[in-house]
Amino acid sequence: MRGLTGSGDGGGASGDAVTDGGSGTTTGGGGRHLTRWAASSTALAGLAVIGLFAVSCSTGGTGTRDEGPAGTQPVAQITPTATAPSKARPTPRVDAVALLKADTRVSERVRTDLKPCTGDEYPVDTSYGKLTGGPGADVVVNVMTCGDSVGVGTYVYRPRSNGTYENVFTTEQPAVYGTIDRGDLVVTTQVYGKKDSVAYPSGEEVITYHWANTRFSEEDRVHNDFNRAVGAGEGDFPEPTEPTKN
Repeated sequence: MRGLTGSGDGGGASGDAVTDGGSGTTTGGGGRHLTRWAASSTALAGLAVIGLFAVSCSTGGTGTRDEGPAGTQPVAQITPTATAPSKARPTPRVDAVALLKADTRVSERVRTDLKPCTGDEYPVDTSYGKLTGGPGADVVVNVMTCGDSVGVGTYVYRPRSNGTYENVFTTEQPAVYGTIDRGDLVVTTQVYGKKDSVAYPSGEEVITYHWANTRFSEEDRVHNDFNRAVGAGEGDFPEPTEPTKN
């Protein structure tokens, strides 16, 4: 430190340091080295700040570049898969009235009484389904009365390979109706007592027929007796009650 300030040895300088006339300011080589070191330190500090700013702005950090506006890319949407069209062919429809009138197994009374109820609407219900294992759908035809829709006959027609139909089942009695149930023919007949009205039968017979060996055979029979008191009067509904709470 002796080369930086004046000393009491007659104003001489140590080394190559030179003092300015009484000002005490260092102007020698040692002062220049200090000034250069200070300038270098300042420059390094500036470079460090610039480097830190550059790192904070890089894409891999969490600087201002990562805090920009939200992306404008559209959200991916799932396109629904189109359902393949059904390859099943529609069941061909038949003229049930023409079948009945041309069928000699249908009684003359049913064929004579088979007339339109209104316009060209006949009292005929038709069902299509597999019953006999033929080349196409079997046809179940129910004939009813126009006034009260009471069944008077049930018929089953089996398709032939040439496009015609064959009568393979016939039943004609009051209040009869046939349906297809899981490959079987189910025939329901209402049972009436002497004092029963058409709307309130005493019971019913439910007979299930299964096709085997080129014919229908009875497979099951269920008899249901109905409550005779139902429909006998005009009673009022009971008042609703609050449910019991535990």
